[in-house]
Amino acid sequence: MHSATQAEIDESHAQFRGAWRKMALGGRAGEVVERPEVFIASSHVSWAMMNAAFLRAPATTEQALSAAVASAARYFSTGRHPWTFLISDDWLAPQVRERAGSILAWYKLRPLTTVTGMVCERLSEPVRALPSLDVRPVKDTWGRQAVADINSLAYDVSRESGREALDAEALYDEEIRGFVACREGAPASSTVVLRVDGLAYIALVATSPGHRRLGAAELVMRHALREARDTWGIERSVLHATDAGAPVYQRMGYRPVTRFRMYEAPAPGST
Repeated sequence: MHSATQAEIDESHAQFRGAWRKMALGGRAGEVVERPEVFIASSHVSWAMMNAAFLRAPATTEQALSAAVASAARYFSTGRHPWTFLISDDWLAPQVRERAGSILAWYKLRPLTTVTGMVCERLSEPVRALPSLDVRPVKDTWGRQAVADINSLAYDVSRESGREALDAEALYDEEIRGFVACREGAPASSTVVLRVDGLAYIALVATSPGHRRLGAAELVMRHALREARDTWGIERSVLHATDAGAPVYQRMGYRPVTRFRMYEAPAPGST
């Protein structure tokens, strides 16, 4: 982590916000709200991860972090869905970092998961033979629902919640392209690549339980990045990896930049 430059850390934040912006605006009821203290990209769906708030700039004081969280809490209080707030230690002053958990807990935000921001200038060659699978572009309801269903299983949310968030025709356009790898005709793994500020952002990489440990995720992800290079002329890519996915991405040539902590708040009115 410590080898990353400040510019790369800032880039990882900007890419996170930019990708969630595109996914929110591509949803059926999503919106983006940019306030001086907080950036909100909400799909207004039951999957909390898709209703997200981010810092706009590093928080150098407890008051700055509190103001951002309070602003996000006020926004989501008028809705009916759970939501998330994302922060990275690299954007918190040391004294703020120590108090961050308590500040967020005041607004009913509890730790959900951690992800690692990673970047890759050029993919490494595969270290093992990849499976021979049929990779299909997302062009219709079948493809959208395949991506939604695979990710629902991976993130332990209901199929209905996954489809509510991701089965939207407007989500996939010239700057958001999805791909599904099929094994014996069944959807096995997915990847979505977004063009965000001149970079290829990789999202929604997941594999169905019965198809894991075969290299399916790497196969479809490499396919998506090849399409980004051929279509957009982009090779540099950014992603935010779960702990399970990070070793796979490192073998592919990605390196860690910064660590994000995701906190979740319940739906307004729930206990």
